[in-house]
Amino acid sequence: MEKTDARIMNRAVSRRSLLKTGAMAGGAVAIGAGLMSSAPSAFGQSSGSLSAGDIAILQFLLVAELVETDLWAQYAELGGLTSGIPIEVNPNQTLNPYQTALSNLDQDGPQYITSNALDELSHANFISAYLQSKGVEPVNLDEFRTLQGSTAFGAQNIGRLTNLMKLNVDTSWYTRYRSAKNPDFGATFPQAVKITNRPAIPRTDADFGDTNHIQVIANTAAFHFGAIEQGGTSLYGTLAQKVSSPEVLHILLGIGGDETVHFLEWTDFAGNGVSAPIAPVSSGGLTFPNFFAPINPKQPPSDFNPNNPAIQPSLIFPVPCEFISASLPHASVIRPLTDNASGAVAAVTGLAASNLFLGQPPAFFTAATQLAEAADAVVRSC
Repeated sequence: MEKTDARIMNRAVSRRSLLKTGAMAGGAVAIGAGLMSSAPSAFGQSSGSLSAGDIAILQFLLVAELVETDLWAQYAELGGLTSGIPIEVNPNQTLNPYQTALSNLDQDGPQYITSNALDELSHANFISAYLQSKGVEPVNLDEFRTLQGSTAFGAQNIGRLTNLMKLNVDTSWYTRYRSAKNPDFGATFPQAVKITNRPAIPRTDADFGDTNHIQVIANTAAFHFGAIEQGGTSLYGTLAQKVSSPEVLHILLGIGGDETVHFLEWTDFAGNGVSAPIAPVSSGGLTFPNFFAPINPKQPPSDFNPNNPAIQPSLIFPVPCEFISASLPHASVIRPLTDNASGAVAAVTGLAASNLFLGQPPAFFTAATQLAEAADAVVRSC
């Protein structure tokens, strides 16, 4: 038996604002309307072959994917594969300055951003349709699409779920994956770069003007990409340990694996922002230093800086760390993978602390947190 059934049933009414007919609509990356008609809520009981716990997990993951779809749509509109600057404005320029700054980090950056946006859309579409196929009401966030997005050329004038204008980016993921310590064992990690209250997309056309300024915005986005995708990687790995249905496990392993692929690319991408020739670069009090620069100024730079392995950009694969037991050999793994550090509640808390939901009403946090608590409370039934 699952310990979650009573708790899930008690919360069903208070979460109705997120569990409505229909699906997400709007945006360059959008989910078509009408994915769900009037399927009944299935909290507190099994629905078809799904347990109440598996439903709780899938519904929270749908919230996470809708949030990711919204933020990646904003990145794709301004930095992805778009037409950039129209010919009538500048016939000699096909990329806007933000796309150019992202291309400085990797010439395929706009393609990667668009691909990541489409991947997240596919995840949200699939989970919503899968729940529908099991007679379960999917999650709807339309009433919270009220935030003002960018007004820079290329951005759609539609309501947003997420705010990319004043981010606090947690960059400790960068140092964590270069450490032999594991947050599941209580370890904490320093920030690679302190990014506080900064835009990750151009807010208006004025942000396009200064080369250093727009590069710092692109670098901020690069570290935010990594923060989002490593969080998704850990979230899927954590919740996969709780599901009961082999088919739902199949879903979480499949989508979670794709999140890991994203994370690996953005690890390399962010590292390029703290390497020559991009770094050092500064604007408005934020500096992205060259992490390859030697600690001793008299020591010449090199492609491998043994003096500071904690931030070495070329270490893009997870360094082996503590895993399962401190008495076992270290292993190269995804971390964290436990509720305290990477569960659903931890995900909501971390995203809120980053200002990603700045401007959303209390009802949004209440409903999202209740869905997260239900997902975290699930115990696998065998």
